Amino acid sequence: MENQMQGRRLFSRRLIQSEVDRCVFFFPFVYVSEFFEFQEGRFFFMDVIDSLGKVWTVLTKFHTHEVIGNYVSIDWPQFSNEKGLKPNDEITFITRPLQEGGNGGPQHEFKVLVKRKIRLFGQDVWGEVMV
Repeated sequence: MENQMQGRRLFSRRLIQSEVDRCVFFFPFVYVSEFFEFQEGRFFFMDVIDSLGKVWTVLTKFHTHEVIGNYVSIDWPQFSNEKGLKPNDEITFITRPLQEGGNGGPQHEFKVLVKRKIRLFGQDVWGEVMV
């Protein structure tokens, strides 16, 4: 799988309890600045495609906070609930090329990988969540 991701742009981090509880995922804007142009208060839809090929449209919004700075929220209650996301799950977004057309549909498309740490034969192993 590493070879498939070579040359692709991605951003990733682990979930915390409050994000799991609220079904919202937050990224500091510096993590995603190469993918998006920051516009405070702007909402947009983003397609994410899971490992099973299912397309999920999630709501994304830009925020500014005087202490933590600019950040992006990804609101995805259906995805979070169906995947059974848990604290410490690692979420990785990998860019996918968009089709031409500009039909008012989603403006960004990403493949999303969810990995979870499990203990196997006394070793920690990260495996992809395939639900």
